[in-house]
Amino acid sequence: MPFRRFHYPPDFRYISFFHNRKPFPIMQVRLISLTSPEIAIDGQRLTPEGLMAYCARVSSPHQETPDYANLLAYCIQHKHWSVFEMVDMTVEIVTSRAISPQILRHRSFTFQEFSQRYSKAQTIERYTPRRQDSKNRQNSLDDLDAETVRWFDEAQDKVARVAMEKYEGALEKGIAKECARALLPLATQTKLYMKGSIRSWIHYLEVRTNPATQKEHREIADEIRKTFVGEFPVTASALGW
Repeated sequence: MPFRRFHYPPDFRYISFFHNRKPFPIMQVRLISLTSPEIAIDGQRLTPEGLMAYCARVSSPHQETPDYANLLAYCIQHKHWSVFEMVDMTVEIVTSRAISPQILRHRSFTFQEFSQRYSKAQTIERYTPRRQDSKNRQNSLDDLDAETVRWFDEAQDKVARVAMEKYEGALEKGIAKECARALLPLATQTKLYMKGSIRSWIHYLEVRTNPATQKEHREIADEIRKTFVGEFPVTASALGW
């Protein structure tokens, strides 16, 4: 049975590996929204970073000073994090059910995730296997031999094929989606929206771009950091990103 895939818009960033010499998209990241300031200074509407600086100067007689690079850098250096709670960012993430629970652990964020109770699962993702680190149970090493990698690829194909076949069969028999989903593996694709303050995003990115994070999750965080750097260049520079 051929696998059905989601269709992604052209502005998606995706990370892929070659499965049977064909690129198979795995992780996607897309910016959905940013806080949009309604006030202007000298005829120029504030940027999200400008809004954080404006709020930081609430007690200053020079609140409308347009320059703020030194101010935000000072706030970061001295850990005045509350000013970075004045702006929110929402990101759309497409990943697997193996990775989404790690993301959902960041409880300062607000989430919406694809419901397998309401909608039909579409795709089962593939992963490139790595060897278990014998000294660190939360680490893996990318040094498996080709034969083992091939065995794992074949096992993934078989599990995905059988699971999707049985899942489809369960739905055809009238079994509820909320029950039929029990037949699906953790590699089943999901989509979620992740909304948080810039303070929360700074913490998340510092933790999840670290090499200690699982590779598939780290790749998501790396893509989000690219978006963060593009939207918040002054803050990113002060953070050394």
